[in-house]
Amino acid sequence: MQIILIQDVNNLGGSNEVVTVKNGYARNFLIPKKFAVEASPSNLKQLEERLKQLKKKEDKMLAEINKVIAALQDGTLKIGAKTGTSGKIFGSVTNVQVARAIREQKGYEIDRRRIQLLDEIKELGTYKAKVDFGNGNETEVSLEIVSE
Repeated sequence: MQIILIQDVNNLGGSNEVVTVKNGYARNFLIPKKFAVEASPSNLKQLEERLKQLKKKEDKMLAEINKVIAALQDGTLKIGAKTGTSGKIFGSVTNVQVARAIREQKGYEIDRRRIQLLDEIKELGTYKAKVDFGNGNETEVSLEIVSE
């Protein structure tokens, strides 16, 4: 029997996937537990429309991500830090400060957990940070640490 999965089911498939299972498994377990629906012509049409909407939404999100990546790669971010006389920073620069600098200088709100510093920043100078947007979309951001 062919069914359309509504949710991810272990060892069977992911959401919005058409799979073939035995009749008893579908009628006694998957359909009553709302894990799946029968693959009737009307349900297949609904699935097709739902996949089309998901694709459209994904394309729109990808265009927005590419716009943010282009803005982040354009120029360096200046981050101020309190320093001693030798140029050493009191403490270190963290991804929270990088996220704040992106918000203030580029105008984009990026979650601090998506930012990964490639080096530990304890002195003045230029550094790189990686911003991961998910689904293989990532970019490197140039940081310039200056004295406040």
